[in-house]
Amino acid sequence: MITLKRFMETQSKQWEACIGNSNNGTLFHRRKFLNYHPKDRFEDHSLMAYKKDKLLSVFPAAVKIENSKRFLVSHPGASMGSFVVPVNLSIADAMELGKILVKYTREQSFDGIRITLSPSLYQSRISNYMDFAFFKQGFTYAKRDITSVLFLENNIENNLQKFRSSHRRAVRKAQESGVVVRRSEDYAAFYNILVQNLSIRHHVAPTHTLKELLEIKNRFPEDVNLFGAYLNNEMLAGAVNFIINEHVVLAFYISHQEKYQEYRSVNLLFYSIFNWAISKGLKIYDFGTFTVDEEPNMGLGRFKENFGASGVFRDTVELNLT
Repeated sequence: MITLKRFMETQSKQWEACIGNSNNGTLFHRRKFLNYHPKDRFEDHSLMAYKKDKLLSVFPAAVKIENSKRFLVSHPGASMGSFVVPVNLSIADAMELGKILVKYTREQSFDGIRITLSPSLYQSRISNYMDFAFFKQGFTYAKRDITSVLFLENNIENNLQKFRSSHRRAVRKAQESGVVVRRSEDYAAFYNILVQNLSIRHHVAPTHTLKELLEIKNRFPEDVNLFGAYLNNEMLAGAVNFIINEHVVLAFYISHQEKYQEYRSVNLLFYSIFNWAISKGLKIYDFGTFTVDEEPNMGLGRFKENFGASGVFRDTVELNLT
């Protein structure tokens, strides 16, 4: 029998240990990440699942009010959520986790549940048991985004062969123009490029403030890395990468200065990042989503495909209880 209990901060050590030994845990599931948010931003309602008094799974979540309805969302402050489960999760335990989650939320007077699932490729051992369990409980798709993933080879030359010829030429052009790529701590310079780029292209501001981005970097100094493409010590382009788990790295923010487009710095930037990721033994580079409300940005999708990337689902499922 599996039981659900609400998480308490005093249980953070057990929570982190569960993620470290899991099949699908990511940086986004960790308390250290979730707690960078100010305490008044979300009403945390994370859960811990026990089987025979032994911690089986954790479920990061918070309360979100929408149109006067109260939803349990896993997790509004993270890119993805859901149950963090062991490698050897059985179908029986998955089904029971889905069942008790619905029972718990009804008892707690929630009007619904919304969960953004990690892409299946993030798992150590691919399993759709939890997806199946949610759908057996009546969950439906709220949103199906596409994220671009690139499988990393054992050396950069093999990855370079996946590039379209135009991208290979662009890498050479950037090198011949004197562009150099290096890891950087100049988050302020990158953030300035990001703000300008998002304003020009989409008329929006970054999700995070510079202070918040630096706080995440401070919490995960080895897992959060900024790479910059420079010409004469001026940053032309950059990418902030999150090492999500032991085999996946995610491009969390990517931006460049439009006026330096001719130097093809972004192409060399990613070539160098792939080389770094391969050296660390990472297997997948996730460029991030190129869909907004299920509408694809075709140009952005094509740009990522030119590196050899393909699309996989990043799904959000929900269940209305009223």
